[in-house]
Amino acid sequence: MTTEIMPFDFNGNQVRTVTKDNETWFVAIDLTKTLDIKNTSDALKRLDDDERSRFNLGRQGEANIVSEAGLYSFIGASRKAEARKFMRWVNHEVLPSIRKHGAYMTDAKIEQVLTDPDTIIRLATELKTERQAKAELQQNNLVLNQQVNELKPKADYADVILNNKALVTITFIAKDYGMSGVKMNELLHELGVQYKQGTTWLLYAKHQRKGWTQSETHEVVKKDGTTKLVPNTKWTQKGRLGLYELLKENSYLPLIEKEEIA
Repeated sequence: MTTEIMPFDFNGNQVRTVTKDNETWFVAIDLTKTLDIKNTSDALKRLDDDERSRFNLGRQGEANIVSEAGLYSFIGASRKAEARKFMRWVNHEVLPSIRKHGAYMTDAKIEQVLTDPDTIIRLATELKTERQAKAELQQNNLVLNQQVNELKPKADYADVILNNKALVTITFIAKDYGMSGVKMNELLHELGVQYKQGTTWLLYAKHQRKGWTQSETHEVVKKDGTTKLVPNTKWTQKGRLGLYELLKENSYLPLIEKEEIA
């Protein structure tokens, strides 16, 4: 919330305005003195709740303030001959206009306001309606902004996978889920993805043609100096994505998506 106090002078009388959330308010005691209204409290009681408020003026403490709509009621209650001049002064020096709904004060309009109470009520109602519409528009803009943000592509786990073309080990994938490679292998066995043959994990037949893995064979030198061939299975990014979808179906999420939910 932003506020700004601006003092004006009308025939030797100080009239302070307060800009509060882009709306102009008037210090009530200044209006009653200028318009020769005897009882400020009674004048405030005649206003609706949204036409009056309180504001801290600093060293002078809290003061009652009235909105532009409340200003009309104060002017209408004034018996001072200078009320007409005050209205013109507010219009031409304090406020460049009173919103967009045609309430700019020509001399004829000022005369109508000062002589016809219904005009005051109508202008106040129009001002309230416009403020309500402005508030609704601001709310709608906030909602639209949120929807735009929600539609922006997120850097989720699937994005990470699609941006990586390299082969990866099961241990590498397991770290994304906060697991060890051993635990991930056991979990994939429980989910019917693979089985263990000796020391090697192999895919069940239904997954073997999906392009999930790529096997490599390495020559290893044994202690006695002889060599043996050891198979080494790595996962493709397609396989990594397939595991992601399978694990997600079974309520296992990668850490990056758990953080988004949290």
